[in-house]
Amino acid sequence: MPEQRFKILDLFAGPGGLDVAAHFLGIPSMGIEWDRNACLTRYQAGLDTIHGDVSKVRRERFSEIPEDFNVLAGGPPCQSFSVAGKGRGRGQIEDLRKLMNLMKALVNDHENPEIDKELGKLDPRAALVLEPLRWLLKRNAEYGKPYDAIILEQVPTALPVWQEYKEILESLTGELEYECAEPHVLRTERYGVPQTRQRAIFIARRKKADFGSVPELPKGIFRSFDPRAPYERSVDAPVQEQMQFDAHLDSAEPEPWRSMHTALKAAGPFLPHAEGTTALPENFVVVSNYGSGGDPKKRGRRSSHFPAFTVTGKVSRNVILVDDKDHGRFSIPEAGALQTFPGNYPWSGNDRSQQVGNAVPPLFAMHVLGAALEVPLPEDPIESALKWEPASEERAAELRERGCGDEDRCTDLCPPQDEVTKK
Repeated sequence: MPEQRFKILDLFAGPGGLDVAAHFLGIPSMGIEWDRNACLTRYQAGLDTIHGDVSKVRRERFSEIPEDFNVLAGGPPCQSFSVAGKGRGRGQIEDLRKLMNLMKALVNDHENPEIDKELGKLDPRAALVLEPLRWLLKRNAEYGKPYDAIILEQVPTALPVWQEYKEILESLTGELEYECAEPHVLRTERYGVPQTRQRAIFIARRKKADFGSVPELPKGIFRSFDPRAPYERSVDAPVQEQMQFDAHLDSAEPEPWRSMHTALKAAGPFLPHAEGTTALPENFVVVSNYGSGGDPKKRGRRSSHFPAFTVTGKVSRNVILVDDKDHGRFSIPEAGALQTFPGNYPWSGNDRSQQVGNAVPPLFAMHVLGAALEVPLPEDPIESALKWEPASEERAAELRERGCGDEDRCTDLCPPQDEVTKK
């Protein structure tokens, strides 16, 4: 394909999961990010960034986005989709219906101020789910050039919203005519991510963008992790016994999922270690703090030879046991490696656990981008993404000046910091 056929705009960029994936695929990218700390990480990583609110940038700074950024990606914050979860109240289900009706209203008049008034009656974060559609319609109105591809990802409860996106985009005509893959919830361990994380994925392609095939979601190349399987269930069995699980795998099946130990060992040469600490041993057990109601006896356990629990913003609370003794917690670089960030990724600012947990795993994003844009993956995607080249001080300052308005501080262009904290 022509060089740099694609350039990606990520509306909710976080510390750079999708940008890292794009980098290793050779695709330029730019991110819009609200959180100051995530932006500090992005600047140190050398990632092009606008520190701003997605809605405000669309309204007031749209011209700052180069016209040749022709792929739109985004994952609105998880809280936006609480209305879509199972077991929700009638009022929340009604909010979801209102949200979907407003999506349809946008197609008819994307600048209608009444839409914003109606959105103001819902959870403020719910409005963010409409931003990808609003950016698409605005780009078409401004340039007569819709995005050639749209890629959306979020927690599984976002699936009904992505299905609504599919229905709306496939109803459009002319330059805005799209083909969409059927949205699905994908398991990230199927793509080499050493954790059991699930994401709802949506992919759309503009019909006149000359893609060579119908859009499809990426096919997994590893086995799903099933904690109910007999050879994977015995978390209290000796590690030596657990390591024999490979004998139970059918050679005709896909490759086994990747374990925490495998991932940390591969990233090991690039992982920094705080003074007085060393790399984790091969055999350890992670005790999760989730779903326990405060009772340590109910906390889940995973051997180092299994994938990790979903890495969230509370990953630093998980206890690591070695020989049944408390061995501390995952460091930020180790938690990042479980998210498949390069071992030496330059995490910066505060709330680093939250940054790590909020990010899309880069290895998973590589598979999604590759499938969405028909871009081939590196011969060994895992090996190719173990090391990062951080920005020089001069480059980081240049990126911050562009993203914040000053080379070493936020300015009036940036979201007020008290609002960032609340967000």
